[in-house]
Amino acid sequence: MIQFLLNQELRSEHALDPNLTVLQYLREHLGKSGTKEGCASGDCGACTVVVGELAADDSGRELIRYRSLNSCLTFVSSLHGKQLISVEGLKHQGQLHSVQQAMADCHGSQCGFCTPGFVMSLFALQKNSDAPDLHKAQEALAGNLCRCTGYRPILAAAEQSCCQAKPDQFDSNQSQTIARLKAIAPSETGELNSGDKRCLVPLTVADLADLYGSHPEARLLAGGTDLALEVTQFHKTLPVMIYVGNVAELKRIDSFDEHLEIGAATPLTDCYDALSREYPDFGELLHRFASLQIRNQGTLGGNIGNASPIGDSPPLLIALDAQIVLRKGDSSRTLALEDYFIDYRITARQESEFIEKIIVPRARSAWTFRAYKVSKRLDDDISAVCAAFNLRIENGVVEAARIAFGGMAAIPKRARACEAALIGKAWNSSSIERACQALAEDFTPLSDFRASKEYRLLSAQNLLRKYFIELQTPHIETRVTAYV
Repeated sequence: MIQFLLNQELRSEHALDPNLTVLQYLREHLGKSGTKEGCASGDCGACTVVVGELAADDSGRELIRYRSLNSCLTFVSSLHGKQLISVEGLKHQGQLHSVQQAMADCHGSQCGFCTPGFVMSLFALQKNSDAPDLHKAQEALAGNLCRCTGYRPILAAAEQSCCQAKPDQFDSNQSQTIARLKAIAPSETGELNSGDKRCLVPLTVADLADLYGSHPEARLLAGGTDLALEVTQFHKTLPVMIYVGNVAELKRIDSFDEHLEIGAATPLTDCYDALSREYPDFGELLHRFASLQIRNQGTLGGNIGNASPIGDSPPLLIALDAQIVLRKGDSSRTLALEDYFIDYRITARQESEFIEKIIVPRARSAWTFRAYKVSKRLDDDISAVCAAFNLRIENGVVEAARIAFGGMAAIPKRARACEAALIGKAWNSSSIERACQALAEDFTPLSDFRASKEYRLLSAQNLLRKYFIELQTPHIETRVTAYV
């Protein structure tokens, strides 16, 4: 059984189909049709809901952390022990919530189909920021698309609702809600079981290892932003899943003198602060990784584990010489991330083995790291090419180099010929041009609807040239740039 709060109502579910998304659950099982389906792929934001979880501030005071999610990519099993807030839960005692009222006052809606999603994103923004600036408002709404009205009135609604926020029923009920969430906090492995399909929800790494050992055929579910597409877009059935999002050990970020250890189920939103402090370019890329809804849900381990050749984080992590810890039963092993990827969607992971944590070296002053993403849109788009450069240059000579690309091969991959063309050579334009030519030895990219093979290779070469120019003129701030 799983338990969660739906707005303020306690829900207990056991026999639901684990392949059921929160969007389907709201609309088809509960008749709450305010949440809309626009794309069923996490692109449009019409299905945005907010999920509240128990958390604590820096002083240890208990609070509820609210985050926007795409309900079309969220399986119901991931709600275990949490609060789901739908657009129907905002109106209170006959009065519109302040974010709803702001959308009406500022004329932020025309046909209204997308409006509930915008409202929920604004609600999360209001809860997470006392006085958001334009940048924060744009970031919060970047995952919400509208086809019939301009975004200016919606941004005006964001300013009105967040800068002039009034206490609401969620504020007044916070202590009661915290108590109710504590009362339903999972204490043992939960399960949804419809007879022919099941999803298990373990609470510890040891339980996860045991369950995965017993069910090696199971699909591991973390954020689900990629896995859910198999159900919503390709109409597949997932007979057995294991949801890892309630395993606290997999959501830790620990800092050590030489490295960071990031739990595999840590949402990308939570990775941002730790990684951006060490590597500003990594933080910039995470801003462009996807919409805020996706970053709130998607995990660093998931982005590695699905082994996509166009995943954004692997090239950066490879260039940083990151490692992963793989767990199976009571045993674990540490593997260089570059050795995890073998061929297209084929990895070194063994049966019943899972990624437990990612080890990222801390920034070293002698090394200079930059990352670049080439995509058709600046925000919320998949890379055509993703490049990461990490060089140690001393007295004008390249002493060491780690260069990695995504989108250039069947796997995220180091450019070893390019590295060899640089190491031991003077850091000048002649060396850069030789290294650019060496990239043609490293990669034979494919053409697809995102880019031609010629475009990809030229882009990769130009990104190396860009890296050289930026290091020569460090005042230039043009990193993580999109090329159209």
